[in-house]
Amino acid sequence: MSAGTKAAELRELDNEGLVAKLREAKEELFNLRFQAATGQLDNHGRLRLVRKDIARIYTLMRERELGIETVESA
Repeated sequence: MSAGTKAAELRELDNEGLVAKLREAKEELFNLRFQAATGQLDNHGRLRLVRKDIARIYTLMRERELGIETVESA
């Protein structure tokens, strides 16, 4: 994933694409946490960015579930 995925980029994806991005982000978060625990992590800010990406994906998935249309998608 890039350094902070934009919500507009994620909105262009279909549901399967969002699930794939979520899986990638969770895997990256796991690897970053493992590196942090072993003292090998160089960029601690990346942990925060990946967590925010995951939250952003979950938010978009929930919006679609509820049928909420946002101003950005217009």
